[in-house]
Amino acid sequence: MDNSVGVWTAREIAERVPDPELPVLSLADLGVLRDVRTGPDGRVLVTITPTYSGCPALDEMRADLRTRLAEAGYPDVEVRTVLHPPWTTDWISDAGRRKLAEHGIAPPNRIGPRPAGPVPLNLSPPPARVPCPRCGSPRTTELSRFSATACKALRRCEDCREPFEHMKEL
Repeated sequence: MDNSVGVWTAREIAERVPDPELPVLSLADLGVLRDVRTGPDGRVLVTITPTYSGCPALDEMRADLRTRLAEAGYPDVEVRTVLHPPWTTDWISDAGRRKLAEHGIAPPNRIGPRPAGPVPLNLSPPPARVPCPRCGSPRTTELSRFSATACKALRRCEDCREPFEHMKEL
């Protein structure tokens, strides 16, 4: 943002749009926001990659991006959804990982590069050690493989006894 004139770029606005399911994170923190381009005619093209193709919040993300940009003076906005490459939890920013932990959600571990081709089906159990975001203890237990959203699991710390959500590695 150019503070001398108080004008926000389309990218700066889009980067601040909160995720509808995890509002402690912006779409940029989550890694869903892939690109923002403004054409010479003022038209804005936003590219997003949802966490998975059937994401129930996809329509709301598009609408929120259009609304926030229109309110800031960008009335001509197109939001494109791209599914390749597929979203991965590795795209969550360091700031996003800190925000998750600060709000009691254990951030996912990084999984690194994947081979090209179909996404492998992993039927192995979740990681044995997910540290508690409240006290840091590694002694946690999975209570449910699914929580409020499909991308999170419900866990409990064996030391502080607090339940917490863990964003699963994808």
